[in-house]
Amino acid sequence: MIYAFIALIVILFCGGSLLFFSMLQKRKKSTFSLEENYDLKSISIADIDKMLDGSEFEMYLYRLFMELGYSGVYKTVGSRDFGADVVFTDREGIRNVVQAKRYSEGNPVGISAVQEVFSCMRYYQAKKAIVIATAKFTEPCETLAGINHVKLLDRADLINIIEAFKKDNVRAAQDLIESEPRMIMESWSEAGNPVLREVRKDYKAEKYVKKVMGK
Repeated sequence: MIYAFIALIVILFCGGSLLFFSMLQKRKKSTFSLEENYDLKSISIADIDKMLDGSEFEMYLYRLFMELGYSGVYKTVGSRDFGADVVFTDREGIRNVVQAKRYSEGNPVGISAVQEVFSCMRYYQAKKAIVIATAKFTEPCETLAGINHVKLLDRADLINIIEAFKKDNVRAAQDLIESEPRMIMESWSEAGNPVLREVRKDYKAEKYVKKVMGK
């Protein structure tokens, strides 16, 4: 009985080990890692989806902006980037800060991306901010970007930039990157209005405070 139990344990251990190594090999095959020397034009959106982490996507964009002929291109230090991953100067001589978001296709990028890249502009002495993502953006993210003049480049935009670059159509890629962001003008036009409109507020909190204050 004891021998049978030991044999069962050994079988389970060997089976578990084989399953683990099989999954590890499968993961290795399904991931993509940038080599030291590689042809940037060989990288597709499928390769970007398989990258090990966001830092490799940042390195890809860093190299891409350099090969597109931009000046003043550099990658920020990962641990203290203050919200920017890549910095570059566009064709008009304006410095841009870029935040890279490598998300799965079905996982939209949220509002924090805009908050981070917009808040770091003064630190990097930049006048424009861009978020480049491998997915779409949430509606609140698009709204905040529109109010703050932050450029959003989603998965479809990124694919178009990659395809233009592969075809040596550098100008088309640059035009996509430097195109004007969607702007929500109401917030800017109303800023100088002496009568401020009421913004969205927490009515439960208002009711509670009025009750406490006896009003």
